[in-house]
Amino acid sequence: MATPSVQDGLDRAGSAVNLLWKPNAAPWFPDVVLPEYAGWKIEQHAWYDRVTLADLSFHMSDTFISGPDATKALSLTSANNYEKFAIGQAKQFVPVAEDGNIITDGILLRTGDEEYTLSGPPPAQNWVMYHAEREGLDVEFRVNRETGARRDGRDPALFRYQIQGPLAARLIEDVLGGPFPDIKFFHSAMVTIAGRPVRALRHGMAGQAGAEFIGDWKDAAAVKEALLDAGQQYGLVHQGAMSYPTASQGSGWIPSPTPAIYTDPTLKDYRQWVSLFSYEGQKPLQGSFYSENIEDFYCSPYELDYGRSINLDHDFIGRDALAKAKTDAPRTKVTLVFDLDDVKRVLGEDPGYVHHYWRNRVETASGELVGVTFQTDWLDPVGTVMALTLVDKEYAAPGTQVEVVWGLHPGAGTAPDADLGFPRLRATVEPAPYDVTARTAYRDKA
Repeated sequence: MATPSVQDGLDRAGSAVNLLWKPNAAPWFPDVVLPEYAGWKIEQHAWYDRVTLADLSFHMSDTFISGPDATKALSLTSANNYEKFAIGQAKQFVPVAEDGNIITDGILLRTGDEEYTLSGPPPAQNWVMYHAEREGLDVEFRVNRETGARRDGRDPALFRYQIQGPLAARLIEDVLGGPFPDIKFFHSAMVTIAGRPVRALRHGMAGQAGAEFIGDWKDAAAVKEALLDAGQQYGLVHQGAMSYPTASQGSGWIPSPTPAIYTDPTLKDYRQWVSLFSYEGQKPLQGSFYSENIEDFYCSPYELDYGRSINLDHDFIGRDALAKAKTDAPRTKVTLVFDLDDVKRVLGEDPGYVHHYWRNRVETASGELVGVTFQTDWLDPVGTVMALTLVDKEYAAPGTQVEVVWGLHPGAGTAPDADLGFPRLRATVEPAPYDVTARTAYRDKA
């Protein structure tokens, strides 16, 4: 039991929305890496016209899972298929609560018969650890939290360097001294870089060609230097903390769902187990969409387009509700492309850097609520603001016109539907992923 716990925070605040609603919270940025290396606009363009290196070593939590019941623990707590899961393969990890709504996602890499690494935001990892402990399973967890959550000065356990862009394949061949292994999307192979063993995973955040190189931290400096040296002739651009989170606009990945843990009475013990000073206890909610009911912020993995990762042929927490959501989930994921004239009218002639996770209302011209934004960014290669959004299915067709209510609801004490005079920006519904490569070729040979 954590002290103080998420449950303690809920009891003091009176509700989950009161606990999490923080209208002036700063947006998330990756730890340690510089804000900019070449300039955030140049770094955004480099995904599409050059080649980039993103250092992902510091901002993700890693939990190493092993033991005779490792697969059983993961199968109990997620919707993934473990019968078709090869060693060296990775999957989008999909844990859900009993109501079928997502806890958060993660990347699960199988490294042995009963050995896995689960990486990403901590809630998915907390979910597995808690239920394995509760069920008395024979499994060992070794946790290496993201740098921002560590206070002991330790280095990360792993380095992660992502190389992607149209020139990525040529750079990778140079640094490997030969062709990249012929592996499927989200599969990996062991390679050698600068004389060090490195796992090469076919994966990238902006939906572009490339790979993620993973290895022990002791080899981090040598591998990064080799990648940077090989990239000089291709104009390699290092991604900074400002540009990196905006990669989601191209790949269509929604990074910040609200964990579905706050109201279920049967999860009170779980809420007492999780620290208040955690993602679950501190991840802010803000924007023009406000509700006093935290469940209005939950979402189904089907709405997030994780259907390809879901397997209903085994028992797991939330299975029955998730099976129902396969056809009943009311919303779907889209990209909203904002009208540039409206962007300039509301944000200024030169809007500059725009990046936030506001839950903004998406409405019809007559004011009917039809969706909620999850991440909003200026993407310079497109030349306007874009938002990853969940909209009602009847408004999801590309070309549909909607309006985004731009503002920060003050929270408790003001009616959710109060007229606060927020400006409205016209937007056009487009597919997610927005990038054509990500949509049509990124998962080739998957």
